Amino acid sequence: MTTKTPTDLPANLPANLDMFLDVPVIVTVQLGSCQLSMREVLQLNPGSVVQLNKLADAPVEVLLNDKLVARGEVVVVENKFGIKITEMVSG
Repeated sequence: MTTKTPTDLPANLPANLDMFLDVPVIVTVQLGSCQLSMREVLQLNPGSVVQLNKLADAPVEVLLNDKLVARGEVVVVENKFGIKITEMVSG
């Protein structure tokens, strides 16, 4: 899996962007969601299966600080899960 470092960034970025490159952000990948009653939550045990509202092959959403920025597909890289970005979401 590759991660971007400042040397990998496109050359056309504004010069004043440097000051923000080390600001931490929370990256969340949302596979899906569901709605459960508190009774159902309390009945969950190890091995329980929670059915999500998306198909297994549907794109996952990539959020930065809870804002949707991209969609992608789940991949396995060196025995770990990763996300292959397939679409950037504008504005």
